[in-house]
Amino acid sequence: MKNHGMCLQNNDTELELGVGYKSNSFFKKSLRKIWQTIVNYLASNQELKVWQKMDRHGNIYWQAYDPVTGKSFMSGSEYDMRAWIEQIYR
Repeated sequence: MKNHGMCLQNNDTELELGVGYKSNSFFKKSLRKIWQTIVNYLASNQELKVWQKMDRHGNIYWQAYDPVTGKSFMSGSEYDMRAWIEQIYR
């Protein structure tokens, strides 16, 4: 019985080592993925955001927000929106 028990222990140890090795690799991949997600999130928070909205009367207007400067702009004209964006990046 002791020999049989030792074999089980050896197999369990090998199994644990195998799982531990794979877990370590999984852990590294998970950390890498989390880090990339954080980097992408921070980068996207620095980009100019522009979107169209519609008021309750059906009128379409433009809104923009620049997180770098903290400035925002709203206009019913696409031309005015483009002019504001060009002014920010000069």
